[in-house]
Amino acid sequence: MKIGIPRALIYWKRPIFWENFFENLQFEAVLSPKTNKKIVEEGVKISDPETCFSNKVYFGHLKWLDEKCDFIFVPRLKTNKEKLEYCPKFFGLPDLAKVFLKTKILTQEFDEKKEKFEKSLLKLGKKLGKSKREILKAFKIAKEKEKIFLEKREKETLKKLTSSFPKIVLISHPYNLFDDYVNLRIAQRIEKLGVLPIFLENVKPENVNLDFWPKFHWEFGKEIAQKIETILKYKISGAIQISSFACGCDAVLKEFVEKRFKKEKIPFLYLIIDEHTGEAGFQTRIEAFLDTIKI
Repeated sequence: MKIGIPRALIYWKRPIFWENFFENLQFEAVLSPKTNKKIVEEGVKISDPETCFSNKVYFGHLKWLDEKCDFIFVPRLKTNKEKLEYCPKFFGLPDLAKVFLKTKILTQEFDEKKEKFEKSLLKLGKKLGKSKREILKAFKIAKEKEKIFLEKREKETLKKLTSSFPKIVLISHPYNLFDDYVNLRIAQRIEKLGVLPIFLENVKPENVNLDFWPKFHWEFGKEIAQKIETILKYKISGAIQISSFACGCDAVLKEFVEKRFKKEKIPFLYLIIDEHTGEAGFQTRIEAFLDTIKI
């Protein structure tokens, strides 16, 4: 049996976990390819104009997987282990997928206000006809591989943070940071200009003081706040926040992120991306920003 996994949006919340979980249950995990022009165009076609760019990209990945597998996995993410909410637009993804796809949708609600992740995972595995023993074994293996993967990223990032090179921290949701097509290869552009890009997502958060920040009910709000406070312990030359057009959550968060860096007198740039973003203008803004920084 083939289970499709869209390589966009919620996939980047737990990269490598889901494909490992399904493969350890003896299923074939089919990942959609890296985002490209055709995928984005397909996503835009079936999206409401007010849908955020990240969701449009996700819908394009769903369309790519349609009729290429037996099921397409679209979980309903609601709250994490800290009882903080995911983006509200995540809630309806399985329902929307059922509307415009021919392939059957495999879904499960993950709401840790109601029950632990493992319990929800057991329900998912049982839908696929697997025993409790098989599901827990697959979960243990996938979780360990995920842990090794994340620890490696954090170690590499710490090495960069402690280097003497000028550094720019890139702030965004993981589905923007790790998708080179979506963010127009911003990390490579910055490197070519002689500056070291640091993905905030790869920073291991420390026990920090969050008095400056409001109590966000979104999981990414607290996570970004913790990681920013952690990264401010190091010498940073500047910060760039990348946001998908029409992201309501970012519209609120951006004000606090900008104020925090300006409080430390660290230059800050806010970039909005969508399907119409041009590379020339994007490059010009980055170059102009770096020109204003004393490196």
